[in-house]
Amino acid sequence: MNLKTKLILMLMLIFSISLFAQGGYRLSGTILDGDNMPIPGANVIIANSTKGSSTDFDGKFQVDVKKGDVLQFSYIGYKMQSATITNQKTLNIILVENNSQLDEVVVVGYGSRKKSDITGSVSSIKAEEINAFPLADAAQALQGRAAGVVVQSNNGGEPGAPISIKVRGNTSISAGSDPLIVVDGFVGASMPQASDIQSIEVLKDASATAIYGSRGSNGVVMVTTKKGRNGKLTVEVNSSYSVQNTANRLDLLNAEQFITYKKITNPSFVAGTADTDWQDLLYKSGSTQNHQFSFSGGSDKINFYASANYFKQDGVVINSDFERMTFLSNIDAQVTDKLKLGFNLFTSRSAKNGVPTQSTGETANGGGDDVISLMFRFRPDYGVKDPVTGLNTTDNIADEVDNPYAIATEAVNTTKTDISRSNLYANYDIIKDLTFKTTFGYSTTNTTVGTFRPSTLLVTAGRGTGGKASISNLKKTDILTESYLSYKKEIGKGTLNLLAGYSYQKTSSERFSAGAQRFTDDSFSYFNLAGSSVSVLPTSSFVEQEIESQFGRLNYDYNDKYLLTATVRRDGASNFAKNHKYAIFPSGALGWKISNEDFLKDSKSISNLKLRASYGVTGNQAISAYQSLAKLSTIYAGLGGAAVNAVVPDQAANDNLKWESSYQSNFGLDLGLLNNKVSLSLDYYNINTKDLLMADNSQSQYLGFQTLASIRNVGEINNKGFEISLNTKNITNNDFRWTTDFNWSTNKNKVEKLIGGTDVILNAAPGFFSNNSGTHILREGEAAGVFYGLEYQGVYQGGTLPTGLAIAAGGVAGDPMFTDVSGDGSITTADRKIIGNPNPDWNMGITNNFSYKNWDLNIFFQGSYGGDVFNLTKAQLFRGSSNALTDVLNAWTPTNTDTNIPRVVADRREISSRFVEDGSYIRLKNIALGYNVPSKFTEKMGVESLRLTLSAQNLLTFTKYSGLDPEVSYFGSGGGSTSTSNSTKGFDFGNFPTVRSVNFSASLKF
Repeated sequence: MNLKTKLILMLMLIFSISLFAQGGYRLSGTILDGDNMPIPGANVIIANSTKGSSTDFDGKFQVDVKKGDVLQFSYIGYKMQSATITNQKTLNIILVENNSQLDEVVVVGYGSRKKSDITGSVSSIKAEEINAFPLADAAQALQGRAAGVVVQSNNGGEPGAPISIKVRGNTSISAGSDPLIVVDGFVGASMPQASDIQSIEVLKDASATAIYGSRGSNGVVMVTTKKGRNGKLTVEVNSSYSVQNTANRLDLLNAEQFITYKKITNPSFVAGTADTDWQDLLYKSGSTQNHQFSFSGGSDKINFYASANYFKQDGVVINSDFERMTFLSNIDAQVTDKLKLGFNLFTSRSAKNGVPTQSTGETANGGGDDVISLMFRFRPDYGVKDPVTGLNTTDNIADEVDNPYAIATEAVNTTKTDISRSNLYANYDIIKDLTFKTTFGYSTTNTTVGTFRPSTLLVTAGRGTGGKASISNLKKTDILTESYLSYKKEIGKGTLNLLAGYSYQKTSSERFSAGAQRFTDDSFSYFNLAGSSVSVLPTSSFVEQEIESQFGRLNYDYNDKYLLTATVRRDGASNFAKNHKYAIFPSGALGWKISNEDFLKDSKSISNLKLRASYGVTGNQAISAYQSLAKLSTIYAGLGGAAVNAVVPDQAANDNLKWESSYQSNFGLDLGLLNNKVSLSLDYYNINTKDLLMADNSQSQYLGFQTLASIRNVGEINNKGFEISLNTKNITNNDFRWTTDFNWSTNKNKVEKLIGGTDVILNAAPGFFSNNSGTHILREGEAAGVFYGLEYQGVYQGGTLPTGLAIAAGGVAGDPMFTDVSGDGSITTADRKIIGNPNPDWNMGITNNFSYKNWDLNIFFQGSYGGDVFNLTKAQLFRGSSNALTDVLNAWTPTNTDTNIPRVVADRREISSRFVEDGSYIRLKNIALGYNVPSKFTEKMGVESLRLTLSAQNLLTFTKYSGLDPEVSYFGSGGGSTSTSNSTKGFDFGNFPTVRSVNFSASLKF
């Protein structure tokens, strides 16, 4: 090639490069929805390439293009759009909703479905709702967000308090009642950090839950964590800080009032010299801080998401705190065109330092270690230290107790929990339309609880014991493997989806505890049990449970109008007897998209109308292992004058013990109006639960078993209710938007059948109440756990008693009158009756979201109506043997007869309707003001987006309840938490106070 030719070719190459350079440039644009609102996170991709970008909070994007490029714009729930580049410098795109929210994909058991194709009852909560305000537990995000779902802290605002979730009432009495939690496919997992969650779906009816068979009767909570996506690496930093204070305090007698009060019944009462406000001494300002760092990204072959979170809460009661660190990572890799692998890893470490709350009656003199109730009842004329001895003061007016400040500052209650969960999956496309997926998961939870009561706590530690300590450990291990085939085929005008799979899960628990007393020194807490002179008998146990299952599901959609879902699961569980190891749980559902019929599809007013109906059977096997087997227990016995170990029959075998079975029907309607500016869902359900797992006390004592109340399948219970979910787009224009989400639900609970039709009287009062004849009852035809006691009828004024009323034996003017149910003229246990119902008539939640340019405002109200509260705190503070509410200053006297408060006595123990109150409330749960810093400022800062939020939680509560808070969950006299019980609820005593918070948060994205 000669020089001339080379020069010509070089000039042509330079010319072509210059032409390309002139044709390539940076395009700017905005992506909006049909209401001209920006869509953050929308994808902008150059067709047939991996090049592209995504929109920021303002819906804006920038991408390098050249003439002729085809840009594709996409976002979940919207139809993809394309635009060809013709040298335009800016481009504004309006994405059209893909049948609005109806084509939103929601997670169901072992897969996902378009919302428009769902035949069951499913509530979905998205990431923006979950993170509307800071949460210690992601389960709190469900409160007021989903119809038919009731969420409550087990102990008010206590740092690290567990959360109770109830779906559609109580479908059991004695077995577990919490819903099954499934995180990224791992069955029975713990909740991850709220900011790591992409969405939560609550499966409520049998059509949705029967795929989980024997564990589906209490509902299923499906949690999906965040994943990486194709595109550049994204880094996010989220930080928040809250200041917290008690939302309410009780109005108690001061020292002067208390001394006057006590001298009414004891003129020789010896008063102290202090004037202590124990609430001021023990309450303080609390705080929370929450910091998260995450990064995500990916390509066509692999994507990833990883995060680290630190959460710390200092409680509003001194020496109470909770600290947690969590790590999460998700990796998904497209290994070949057919094979996809994924790995999920979650770990957390938490430490809870708490003060003893919710008196159980287990300690010396009953409830002597309960800081909250002691704060109310301890005498105010005493200080923390005795001025003479210098020792901690004790109150011995009635039951001797330590003072609450000493317990809060000197008692040790520590819980440390380590959780590790890993889940590996492989997804393989065998042939067209046929996919195989297999998963393997492993999870461990290791919990260590340590307690110490130093010798300075004279009563709680036991006089002369020299202090006492204990340590216990529980290690729970879960192994889960599941494999299933999915088949999808277009058949004429219909679409067929088939699912068939196998599941195996093994759970083992190892537990031990040890204790000691009489330490030579208080310095080592529970870390030096060998430094004691008295050992407490150690305990240990090992429990193993297995569940093996086969399951299948059929979904058929004909002509996008008629929907069919059929599900069946066969479960085998080691918990149950040899004659009933396996059970089958079927369900079926139908759906009709009326809005797709010819007579409605062109309607301008009705954009969606669908009818749903389902029926199925689900189960509940949430009881302890080995309940069907004959068991022995160990005791001490005497042999030759020496104590020896011996075994005795503990429990008789029950070869027919099986699952509870819930027969559920659900009828639903989904309605969308005006292009779904108004979306309404209505559901009616009826759940009959049979073969209840209950303790049967009818076993004869002469059989010689230690445990007479063996678990049997006896009894029935019914729940029925109505649910409404309403979403409206009230105002939508270029700058301003206002949307409302409202849900309302009712549940009526009724006990249909009990053992022999006999009432079961239960007790939740703390041990030192003494009058432990019962506080609530199970009775056929009534709701579970209705309050039971005497019906208060006012103060006796002397003279002839009104007809049908009576007073206690030896009563005088000023004493309380009660309904004489038995008609014998006196008050006995035979005069007890149902005096209240803790089950609310309805629950609701309403959220209003406003946005104006870069500003947005979230206002969230949550409430409950019709549920009663048994105010055991008030009963104690009117007892006469401790400090009292200032209301006692208006007690009956011969000169103050116009009152409903009986005369003051030294010790009145009473379980009556006088202390049953209306627990209805409406609460401003959250108000949050957010600001998205404009991109023109963030670009200068070198960040993609910056969001600032100021919010307040529990700011206002509207209620007639006289206690600290109507949202109560007292553990009860048994010492264990009754928050998971279906029959002990609505009691208020020693609950950790609800807190009011003000929070500032910042979210930074790179």
